Amino acid sequence: MARAERILIVGGGIGGLTLATALRRHGFAPELIELNPVWRPVGAGMAMQPNGLRVLHALGLGAAVERAGTVIRHWEYCDQRGAVLAETDLEALWGDVGPFIGITRAELQRVSIAASADVPIRLGTWITSLGFADNGVSVALSDGSTATYDLVVGADGIWSTVRQLAVDPTRPVYGGQMVWRSLAPIRPRGLRTLQFLLGDGCFFGLCPVGDAETYGFGGVAGPRTIDPMEGRLSRLRQRFSRFGDVVQQFLGALERDDQVHCSPVHWVARERWHVGRVVLIGDAAHASLPMMGQGGSLAVEDAYVLAESLRSAETVHGALADYVERRCRRVRWVRQQSQIAADSLWLPVPIRNAAFRACGDEMMRQRFRPLVTVP
Repeated sequence: MARAERILIVGGGIGGLTLATALRRHGFAPELIELNPVWRPVGAGMAMQPNGLRVLHALGLGAAVERAGTVIRHWEYCDQRGAVLAETDLEALWGDVGPFIGITRAELQRVSIAASADVPIRLGTWITSLGFADNGVSVALSDGSTATYDLVVGADGIWSTVRQLAVDPTRPVYGGQMVWRSLAPIRPRGLRTLQFLLGDGCFFGLCPVGDAETYGFGGVAGPRTIDPMEGRLSRLRQRFSRFGDVVQQFLGALERDDQVHCSPVHWVARERWHVGRVVLIGDAAHASLPMMGQGGSLAVEDAYVLAESLRSAETVHGALADYVERRCRRVRWVRQQSQIAADSLWLPVPIRNAAFRACGDEMMRQRFRPLVTVP
């Protein structure tokens, strides 16, 4: 086991909380800080895919996640009106790895917080400076405290302070896509599948979550824009007014502008995950385009592998080298395939739809097959 008596995890998202749980399971004593003063889920819903759920089961969280979410058995690509172009049987794709779960961010956060209840956590706290000391990392925090840690883990998302201070100051790159996300208390047309309805330079996705809710996400290719809160719901309805009735039912179930979150899609261009005793996991390390929906699953895999590497290696430096070696190829595959998937959506509509009809299912199987193996 690597000698790391003091470990600081920066960020209380799914990656940071999973890492806290995994480290405790392996006999380490991590601390965690989170910028927000109260627990507040970021985003609306998500898919915890079988490769991520496999990790959560190994840590004892999987059953709770399954209870809090809903099992999704098929992934469909449809045309703008809702006619199916390609359908993938997710149970056949993933085999015995586990189910594909749609879950709200709030419920996933609740399960993750409960699992890490024995980890010291400070909310409303962030790093103000970070420096490299002999065999450690010196850290100053917003509450005025200072300490030296054997390892600092940046799990603080795409705009990671840890990455900018210690690993790579390069800012994330705009991915050419604006996205509107929301939760509605409805299952439009009794929705039971994950659906992507594909328009001309745009799409609208629908994912069942929880007991009777649906996570909706609409993407539009183009320059980065600002969509003010006032009137946002009306503009969203207008923007996707030509989409099929499953989308119209979803949008009709929304009532307020503040139910819709709008943001540009960014990705981290450079792959540099650690310097000295500072390491990154999740979006802080490798945020990519979201077209495979793997962000959350990769983050929990990162956390699990990093904890395993620290347990099995003799030194922190050896553990970090092992972590990067084990994760790099898998993450790079997802990044590349997500870009390919995004590019395919912006092809001319007749060409794209014909391609999905001819080989959409096989493309999906090839894209996800490498993730079936244990990370």
